Amino acid sequence: MSGSRKFVTLGMFIIDEFAFADATGTPTGTYAAIGARVWLSASEVGMIVDKGEDFPQPIDAALKTYGESMWLFREQPGTATTRALNSYTGDHRDFQYLTPRIRITPCDLTDTPLFRPTTLHFICSPARAAVIMSEVAQIEGWCPVSVYEPIPDRCVPEELPALRDVLPFISVLSPNAEEALRLLSLPLPPTKPLIEQACNAFLDFGVGHGGAGWVIIRSGEIGAFIACRTQPGKWLEPYWRTSERVVDVTGAGNSFLGGLAAGLALRDGDVYEAALFATVSASYTIEQHGLPRITRPSSNVLGEEWNGDSPWRRLEEFKARCANDQK
Repeated sequence: MSGSRKFVTLGMFIIDEFAFADATGTPTGTYAAIGARVWLSASEVGMIVDKGEDFPQPIDAALKTYGESMWLFREQPGTATTRALNSYTGDHRDFQYLTPRIRITPCDLTDTPLFRPTTLHFICSPARAAVIMSEVAQIEGWCPVSVYEPIPDRCVPEELPALRDVLPFISVLSPNAEEALRLLSLPLPPTKPLIEQACNAFLDFGVGHGGAGWVIIRSGEIGAFIACRTQPGKWLEPYWRTSERVVDVTGAGNSFLGGLAAGLALRDGDVYEAALFATVSASYTIEQHGLPRITRPSSNVLGEEWNGDSPWRRLEEFKARCANDQK
C-alpha cells in the first residue's frame, strides 16, 4: 500500500502534564501534524496515535475536529496512554515520562494509509535517527524528504559524533538556537552571529546526500536562520513582532516544521518559500494554550480559518512584509 500523504510525523502522541497545571494536562506531540494541517487537507497529513485504556474522550473528540482521516488510532489494551511531566523552575524545563513509551518507526507505517509519505518528520536522539533512516532505506522506492529535530536532552557535545554520522541522510536539520549552540559547545545566550556560525558548522559537516541538505535554526523571537551550501543564509523574522499575541510557545518549533513540510509540498521544494508557511503555522500555535482551532471549517482547505483568521491571508501579509523589509 502506498498512501498519498504529503506529511507524516513519527512523533509520539503524549499527554503532557505541567507542574503548575491541573492533572488533565494538555495533549502534545501533535503540533507538527497540526502545523502541516493548517495548509493541507486531513487526508494529506498523518500521525499515529496510540490510545491506552485511559485515553481521554475529550482529547479524542478534539483531535477529530481536525479531520478523522489524519489520525491513525491504535488501541493499546492493558496499557496507559503515554504521559510526561514538564517541570519548570524559572525558564528551565525538565521533562520526564510518567508511563512507558511506545516508539513509532517507519515500519509501523507499512500497510496503512500513512505508508511512504512525501515528507517524514521525527524528533529523537541522533542514534535513533540513524535507525529510522536505515529503516527508510529498506523500503523500496521510498526516498522521503526527512525533517529531523534532535531531541533537546541529547543536544550535548557528547552526541555530536553520532549526529555527524546521520547528517548525510537528513534533508533538513532543525534544532532550536540553544540546542544548536550546546551541541557545538558554543556560548549562550544565542545571538545572530553565533547562530549563523552554528549553521555553517553543521553545513560543513555535510547535511544531506552530497551535502545538498538544509539547516534551519529556529530562534524564537530572533526568527529563523535558513541556509544550505549553495545559497546564502537568510533570516526570517517571527510573524508576531511584539509579545502581546504570544501566549504559550509550547509546540511552536514542531508546528513550524509541519508548516515547512506543507510549504515544500505546495511550493515544489523551495525551502525559502516553505519557511514562510512554517512561520505562519507557528504564529497560530503561540496565540493560546494548547492547539490552535479550526474556527471556520470548509470542504476546501483554502476556505478554512484558524483562530478566526485565514492562514492564506497571513501568508500574503507576511510575504509582503518580508519583501518590504528587504528594500
